[in-house]
Amino acid sequence: MKLAYSAASPYVRKVMILAHECGLADRIEKVPTAVRPDQPNIAYGSTNPLMKVPALTTDGGEVLFDSRVICAYLDTLHSGRKLIPETGGARWKALRLEAFGDGMTDAALLVRYETFLRPENLRWKEWIDGQSLKVTQALDQLESEPDQLAGDVTIGHIAVAAGLGWISFRNIVDAFAGRPKLKAWFEKMSERPSLKATAPAA
Repeated sequence: MKLAYSAASPYVRKVMILAHECGLADRIEKVPTAVRPDQPNIAYGSTNPLMKVPALTTDGGEVLFDSRVICAYLDTLHSGRKLIPETGGARWKALRLEAFGDGMTDAALLVRYETFLRPENLRWKEWIDGQSLKVTQALDQLESEPDQLAGDVTIGHIAVAAGLGWISFRNIVDAFAGRPKLKAWFEKMSERPSLKATAPAA
């Protein structure tokens, strides 16, 4: 399998954390792929017309994207405990938490694009404030409802951890200021080999 990736992408990290957890990381060839909203990668567009990472080319030649689809696919390729529970309340809890983590990360990315890519004189303060509010509200809820993060690791925990790691890496907000429960959870989660192996890089 081949994974179009960027070393700093939180969604690439999400996929690779799951791959490590499932014992599949060695089966994935990482193909460095440059993507930016303001610099379309036309060549990559023939593989993924959305020109976003990650995208996974399976051994059968099928191209899968985005991270949710890739993670769901990888979770079918191993015989261990599934990180996306197959049935019942555990499934919906995991998928809800995944959507929560991805949504938090999406908002943080939009802040990053507005403050890093857009010329300073064109930056939209109300947009930045609105997206930042989504991030801080998500962080506050994770702190106030720590039961969301309890239990065995699932795709939801992975999505939240990847998002938190990227938010801290890019200094979008101070994710752990006044949030000791969330900080303790993330520090414990970060001790897992899968997270150590996928720490974000510029």
